Amino acid sequence: MLGNFTYCNPTRLHFGQEALEQLSGELANYGPKVLLTYGGGSIKKSGLYDQVVQILKDSGKEIFELPGVMPNPTVEKLYEGCKLAREQDVDLILAVGGGSVCDYAKAVSVSTWCREDPWDKYYLRMEDVDNRIIPVGCVLTMVGTGSEMNGGSVITNHQQKRKIGHVFGSNVMPKFTILNPAYTFTVPFRQMVAGIYDAFNHICEQYFSGADNNTTDYIAEGLMKSLIVSSRTAIKEPENYEARSNIMWASTWALNTLLAMGKSTDWEVHMIGQSIGAYTDATHGMTLSAVSMAYYRFIMEYGLPKFVRFAVQVWGIDPQGKSDREVAQAGLAAMESWMKELGLTMNIRELGVTEEMLEGIADGVFLMNGGYKVLTRDDVMTILKASM
Repeated sequence: MLGNFTYCNPTRLHFGQEALEQLSGELANYGPKVLLTYGGGSIKKSGLYDQVVQILKDSGKEIFELPGVMPNPTVEKLYEGCKLAREQDVDLILAVGGGSVCDYAKAVSVSTWCREDPWDKYYLRMEDVDNRIIPVGCVLTMVGTGSEMNGGSVITNHQQKRKIGHVFGSNVMPKFTILNPAYTFTVPFRQMVAGIYDAFNHICEQYFSGADNNTTDYIAEGLMKSLIVSSRTAIKEPENYEARSNIMWASTWALNTLLAMGKSTDWEVHMIGQSIGAYTDATHGMTLSAVSMAYYRFIMEYGLPKFVRFAVQVWGIDPQGKSDREVAQAGLAAMESWMKELGLTMNIRELGVTEEMLEGIADGVFLMNGGYKVLTRDDVMTILKASM
């Protein structure tokens, strides 16, 4: 393990088919005014909305609803939420939905009492929070982002063609999260597989960096193998509880800060994917899958030992009689085959990207320095063109 670090994750998780029974106990820790935020109404069709509202009422809470959170929450929606939360001076934001709703709740939590434009302060200048933060709780219905147990929040500004994530500190992490794998059964197939790959890529972003024999890399390999096995069951049996519970648990641990301890991290696939999302509003997990193979093949030579380890430990590639390069290539080929098996989008053209967009997308990509190669803008263009 390299470097020095402090690890803290204050989010309390309630997991299982009876997890919602713990919500009333959590609500007792907060004041009477609750901002209930959710997406397009699927929680009403499933009956979860009625259950949550009844628990809120039985707990004596005054409910202020903020529906309509979109898959890629916009800055306009952020301002709307801030206005409502500020006018009602809410004591808790309860997010019921997928990662985008959790992301959105955290954005509102830090922005409501911000004394300047939160987009400028938190997403362009990446400043720390120095104002009052409204506590957040989550009831998760779709897995992938890990937002239920981290401080990350991604907001899209269509006018500026920017989609930016800010990873806030432990003071912004959800105070509690309800995780019932059965809530994920109604998620459409495309969203399910996109979430699985989002989680898998979160692990890759933290795995493909560093050269030391890092303990968390062993954890990462186990999580990746778990996702691979469970995903193959889930695409055939979407309501297989064991598979969906393992996917939910692995997705949470893929991005709750644990895997980043004691090592550098990459995140360039996410930076490219988010810039594509700013132009296309495409499903986040699919923006990642569409550029991953081009990116990893581009950087493979710079981190060859780790790509060899990935091939052997995660995909079971036999290295006998093969060069390191051949082993690494075989591992990426196995990964690509699995991605196609899941039905993921494998090129950016299918997401709506045109040749005319490439220059603007490249301009919007943050160049990170934690991976095996610090990209140049020309490198980004090469990867984008290979992803078409």
